Amino acid sequence: MNEPRLILASQSERRMNILRQLGLNFHQEFKPVDEQLCVGEKPMDFTLRLAETKVKAVLDGKPGTVVLGADTVVAVRKHILGKPADRENARQMLRILSGTRHRVITGICLWETSGQRHLCRAAVTEVAFAPLSEREIESYLDTGEPMDKAGAYGIQERGSLFVREIRGCYFNVVGFPVRLFYEAWQELLPSVPLPFRSNNEV
Repeated sequence: MNEPRLILASQSERRMNILRQLGLNFHQEFKPVDEQLCVGEKPMDFTLRLAETKVKAVLDGKPGTVVLGADTVVAVRKHILGKPADRENARQMLRILSGTRHRVITGICLWETSGQRHLCRAAVTEVAFAPLSEREIESYLDTGEPMDKAGAYGIQERGSLFVREIRGCYFNVVGFPVRLFYEAWQELLPSVPLPFRSNNEV
């Protein structure tokens, strides 16, 4: 197989930025999918299902392509936290996370279209949050930062001020587990190099 065309089936700016930082040559394409949690569905199963669903939504008519999908949630106690619907929902999430340990789970799916092979994997990172005062929560909500992030915080931005400790992959908390992606690529396409940009590409 020649160097494949890589498509990121995600609208996440953070995932796109990470792939750019890696120097990968890719295109972004995304179609909305149903992101409702099924009754009794576990967090890891949910992220893996959504990652695969996002991939399948953009598969048609793309020979010689590898499609990458990903989905991230925050899990704490019995709660599964995706992106907040509004300010009040974000406030509730931050209150739940305050002073607790939680898991950030990202499912990824790689689909190689020529041979119709695919592989799905998940990464888990444990994050310890400091206790948050109501004033801290309201100040953070005022920044607007929580609104497009699973669990209503961004570890790569102001949300890092609340994080006491992480165990596992930092990039997973940002939204894309780099090492897991690399290992999955090697497993699915052991003889195919990653499509890095050439030095003279912008």
